[in-house]
Amino acid sequence: MSILDRFIRTRTSDKIETSDPPALVIAPMRRAHIRNIMPIEQQVYPRPWTAQVFVEELERVRAGQRHYLVGTIGNELVGYGGLLYVEQDAHITNVAVHPMWRSRGIATELLLDLSWEAHRRGCDAMTLEVRHTNTAAQKLYERFGFVPAGVRKKYYENRDDAIVMWCAGVQQQDFEVRLHQIERSRQ
Repeated sequence: MSILDRFIRTRTSDKIETSDPPALVIAPMRRAHIRNIMPIEQQVYPRPWTAQVFVEELERVRAGQRHYLVGTIGNELVGYGGLLYVEQDAHITNVAVHPMWRSRGIATELLLDLSWEAHRRGCDAMTLEVRHTNTAAQKLYERFGFVPAGVRKKYYENRDDAIVMWCAGVQQQDFEVRLHQIERSRQ
């Protein structure tokens, strides 16, 4: 069963038939998306960003300092993610998926697009922080080549530690091969 097959099922009489599910569409984040992002942000993060933070981040997109994406299925915004650029590196600011849409490959798709963008931009490496208890996210990041590089004590809410992860060699052929393998494995 493909990732899209899992998204929608319709019931016809006593048997279940798979309908053509709407596709996951990844697109640049726009200011109009913020009102649909905020409910996800508030569910996913104990200390969510405000709408104003997203407005300011989108202003930095126009200046070439950030890159933000949203994922939609039909008319529903199901996830989002972003990058900020620091010299020759890209830092993943967030990857968030609505809790009802988790475990369907949406975070993988967002991370693929963010990784390709870092590669296109010429970044040498990518970095991120992940909550030390979020093993599912850690496994996803490891799949993309991220490795633990340190710990930020009490980074989250002045309580939970963050694992700092790095992915070096974004311009190397091995990185491209890895991304192509992830793309093939999702089909």
